[in-house]
Amino acid sequence: MTERTQEAQEAQEAQKTEVAEQRPTVPPPPAVAPEVQAAPAVSAAPEAPAEPVPPRPRKDRRVLRVVLRWTAVTMVFATVGAATAYGITRTERTEVPGLATESDGRWDYPTLVKPPLPSGSPGPLATANLAGTHHADLRALLLPAPEGAKEDKALRGADGWLPTKDYLAEYEEAEDREVLGQRLVDRGLRHIAARGWTTADGTRTRIYLLQFGTAAVVDKLIATDAVAFVPPAHQVRGATEVEYDEGFPQLADVSGVENSPYAEIKPYGPEQVRFAHIAVGDVYAVIVQSRKGAALAVPFQQTVTLQSQLLG
Repeated sequence: MTERTQEAQEAQEAQKTEVAEQRPTVPPPPAVAPEVQAAPAVSAAPEAPAEPVPPRPRKDRRVLRVVLRWTAVTMVFATVGAATAYGITRTERTEVPGLATESDGRWDYPTLVKPPLPSGSPGPLATANLAGTHHADLRALLLPAPEGAKEDKALRGADGWLPTKDYLAEYEEAEDREVLGQRLVDRGLRHIAARGWTTADGTRTRIYLLQFGTAAVVDKLIATDAVAFVPPAHQVRGATEVEYDEGFPQLADVSGVENSPYAEIKPYGPEQVRFAHIAVGDVYAVIVQSRKGAALAVPFQQTVTLQSQLLG
C-alpha cells in the first residue's frame, strides 16, 4: 500500500471517531425476556376462569309488599302470644270460611275480650291444665248480645247464676227434665251461667254454660249422655224432629272445642229450632236458637263459633 493511501485511511478513521463522540448518548432499553412482555400477570396458583354472572333481576315491588305484610303479621302474633291477657276481636265478615259475604245476615257483635286469668293460672286447653278448668269467671265468658237485640233478663238469674230448674225448662218432656236433672246432680254440677236475647227479625237465642269439676266429666259423661244419639237423648222444647246439621261449616270450628250442631227438619211447626252442644274443658254449653218460619243458618253458626272462641 502506498504511503498516501495509508494516510487517507487514517484520516477517514479519525473523522469517524470524531463524529461518534459528537452524537448524544441514548441509554439502551432494559433487557426483558420477550415471553414476560407478552404474557399477562397471573397469580402463583391460577384459578379456573369464572363463568359469566347473569344480571340480577329487579325485585317485584308486589313481592316486597307481601313480605313486609307477612312480617308485620308475624310480629303481631308474637306480641299477642307474649301477652298475659287474652283477647278476641270481632271477626270481619270476609275472614270466616262459610260466613264470608257482607249481606249474609250476620249479626253485629261488640268486640269480644276474654276476661283476664288469675296470675299463674293456665287456660282450659293448656297442656298443664289436666282438669281443663276454666279459672276465669264463667259469667264473663258468656257471649254478649249483638247490637240492637233485646236481652232476656229472666236468664240472668240471681247474681248471674241460673237455677237448674230454669235450664231444665228448655226441654220438652217432663221425664227428660227429671232424668237430666238427676244426672246433673250425680255428675257434680257446680253452677250455670246463662244469657238470652231476641233480635229485630224475631230470632230468640239462649246460651247456657254448665260448669263441672273436671273435663273428664264433660267429655265422658255429660257430652256422651246428651249427644251420643241422633236425635239427642233429650228433646229441646219445640224441636219435634231434628238431625245433625251437615251444613255447619267445618272451617268455622274452633280448635280444641267439640261441638255438635242440630237443626229441626221439615215439616216443623210455626217456628224452626236450631241448637248445639259444646264441650270445652270443664264447661258444657248448650246454645238454642228459634225463629218463626225458619231459623237462619248464618247467625246460628256465628253465635256458636264466637261462644266457642270465648270458651277455648
